[in-house]
Amino acid sequence: MSFFVRLQAETATERQYLLESPIIHRCMRGDVAIDDYVAFLTEAYHHVKHTVPLLMAAGARIPGDREWLREAVAEYIEEEIGHQEWILNDIEACGFDKEAVRRSMPSIATELMVAYAYDTISRVSPLGFFGMVHVLEGTSVTTADRAADAIQVALNLPKKAFSYLRSHGALDQEHVKFFEDLMDRITDADEQALIIHSARVFYQLYANIFRTLPTEMARAA
Repeated sequence: MSFFVRLQAETATERQYLLESPIIHRCMRGDVAIDDYVAFLTEAYHHVKHTVPLLMAAGARIPGDREWLREAVAEYIEEEIGHQEWILNDIEACGFDKEAVRRSMPSIATELMVAYAYDTISRVSPLGFFGMVHVLEGTSVTTADRAADAIQVALNLPKKAFSYLRSHGALDQEHVKFFEDLMDRITDADEQALIIHSARVFYQLYANIFRTLPTEMARAA
C-alpha cells in the first residue's frame, strides 16, 4: 500500500466527521442563505491568507538533504499566491463589503486551526503542514464544485461569486496527483505517522469551522 493510500485510509473517520457537518449537508441540497455562503467565505479568507506564510515557514525548516521537498513547497507557494483576494472578490460579488471582511477577526475555530498549523511547523516538524494540505485540497476536490453548483442555483448568484470554490474543485485534480506523488516519496515511518496525525487533527479543526459558522438556521433559533 502506498503512503498516500494509507493516509486516506487512516484518516477516513475524521474525513467523515468533516463531511457530516450539518451546513455541508444543507448546502448540498440547496438549503442555504446568502449569509451562510458569505460566512463560509469569510472564514476561508481568514485561513487562506495564511497559506503562503505557512508554506514559507515550512520551506525554511526543511533540511538541505530534502531539497526536492523544498522545491515542492515553492511550487505550492507559486500556486497559492493571491487566493485570499479571490475570496474577497467573491464576497464583493455577493453584495457584501469585502474591506469589512478584510478588517474582521476570524472565528475561534479558524484561529485555532491556523495556530495549530504554525505550531506544528515550528514545534514539531514542517512535514506536519502536509496534513493540512491533504485536508484542504482533498476536501475541495470532492465537494467544491458540487457546493458551488448548489449555492449558485439556490441563491441565483453570478459566476464571479465562485472563483474560490471553482478554482478548488474538480480542476484541482492535478494538484491532488502532485500531492500523492509527493507523499509517496516520504518513506520514513515516523514522518508518515506525523503526517497522518496532523491530517487527523486538521480534519477535526476544519470541521469545527463549518460546525460553528453563524448560519441562518442558528440565527433563527
